[in-house]
Amino acid sequence: MTGSPAPQYDAVVIGAGVCGIYQIKRLVDLGMRATVLEAAADLGGTWYNNRYPGARFDSESYTYGFSFSRELLDEWHWKERFSGQPENLRYLNYVADKFDLRRHMQFNAKVESAVFDEAADLWQLCLADGRKLTSRFLILGIGLLSIPTLPRVEGIETFKGRSFHTFHWPHEPVELAGKRVAVIGTGATAIQVIAEIADKVGDLTVFQRRPNWSAPLNNSPISEAEMVEIRSRYDEIFAACSRTPGGFEHEPDRRGFYEVTREERVALWDQLYEQPGFGIWLANFREIFTDEAANAEFSAYIADRIRRRVKDPKVAEKLIPKDHGFGVQRVPLETQYFEAYNRPNVHLVDLSETPLVRVTETGLQTTEREFAFDIIVYATGFDAITGAYDHIDIRGAGGERLAEKWRDGPSTFLGVMIHGFPNLFMPAGPQSGSASTNYPRGIETGVNWCTDLLQHIRAHGYVRAEATAEAEARWTDHVTKMYAMMLMRKAKSWFTGYNSNVPGHEAGRVRYFVYNGGAPKYVARINDVAAKGYEGIVFDGESERPAAAAD
Repeated sequence: MTGSPAPQYDAVVIGAGVCGIYQIKRLVDLGMRATVLEAAADLGGTWYNNRYPGARFDSESYTYGFSFSRELLDEWHWKERFSGQPENLRYLNYVADKFDLRRHMQFNAKVESAVFDEAADLWQLCLADGRKLTSRFLILGIGLLSIPTLPRVEGIETFKGRSFHTFHWPHEPVELAGKRVAVIGTGATAIQVIAEIADKVGDLTVFQRRPNWSAPLNNSPISEAEMVEIRSRYDEIFAACSRTPGGFEHEPDRRGFYEVTREERVALWDQLYEQPGFGIWLANFREIFTDEAANAEFSAYIADRIRRRVKDPKVAEKLIPKDHGFGVQRVPLETQYFEAYNRPNVHLVDLSETPLVRVTETGLQTTEREFAFDIIVYATGFDAITGAYDHIDIRGAGGERLAEKWRDGPSTFLGVMIHGFPNLFMPAGPQSGSASTNYPRGIETGVNWCTDLLQHIRAHGYVRAEATAEAEARWTDHVTKMYAMMLMRKAKSWFTGYNSNVPGHEAGRVRYFVYNGGAPKYVARINDVAAKGYEGIVFDGESERPAAAAD
């Protein structure tokens, strides 16, 4: 490497969300020359951008926060069991300020391209503002749900009222009182929005393409006394998260579905339905994820619960999914969502019966009639998992484009590295454990593993690390095979790459986007790779930095 130009940074992190915040903390602690490039005007990622009414955790707040600092855990008081967006953003700013991380971050710094320079073994980055940066290592913390998608319908630009995707909900207050509002979509975000604004707008019309299963959030305040108790058992809480498949406190019922009576099953479901959070999904019998008959019985139970909550039987039936069972895709949690449809000012339009034809100057046109609105809210999802990667022109060895390599679906090693793209790490990438678990718990796992790998690289004087083609193929095959036993494979879900608003992502072919073997199995596998000297990764080159610098 003699004569090669020194990079401006040892490592560049793209994205200042939960992942980027923790990753820069670890890099700074190692004494590395590192920076975070964030396209938005400030840090926070998901919690900076998503400011729509009702936006909040579906993870218990105290399981979502960072676990790396006991002092931080002792200082922060979560005010609600499931914290809302404003508080979540305050928390992330508090973390950044406490550890003086903001000075390592650059905002309004959108990366347009990242090209690997094989001669120098470094990454060349081009920013939208015209700057060019170089870095030995590139770490992508760009989010799994950060590229919003609009419906593929004509006329969106013609509407003369206010309209926006939920991801771009204005930062200034939106006047809803007395307004005629349309919400297009009934996914997780729409379920939060609809429930929150139903009693605040003049008239609300929900346009549903296909219904989603949903269960009560059962949120509540956290008192000072309860927070003291939570702090006293943080070790126990995080230990529980680490041993459960979903990375939550909720552990599956170890009894066999068919080992107990129908009455016992219903008794468990009645109990879980009234409890907070994902217990109804994750503390259930394991067979609901793998056995068609077990899932059908439980889905029928949830359907009956919906019928009890919605007064109009016809509306209730429209809100009950018929094309997939409960829990085979991530379950939205709600607060009085179904009761919103009991209000006289809330109306449901079933787009499977009367499809949306176009957006007009004054509202929306279906095959049946035209609707007039003051505000149109697009809760139409995201180009999930790989979308953020596709929006950066990432080129690896030989100029290979990542978007082309992943055209038919991602292939990775451990969800962390990509063959042909040396020195590129994804702490929460496609096919990692993050997307299918309590996200921050998965992020900390990924960041810690990537940071340990960087320490290994520096200690041995390497300048280049790359997953082998064989290791990538084995991992992708393993991820693929894990789908065979899960009912998830049959769902039209962003977990499997479905989004009819993204060309090429329509139904008909599963993309193996997430690792669904559970957090404990994932952690065991990646730790085994590290214990074997990072088996599956090729290192080469000599560093001008002495090995002692890694200490």
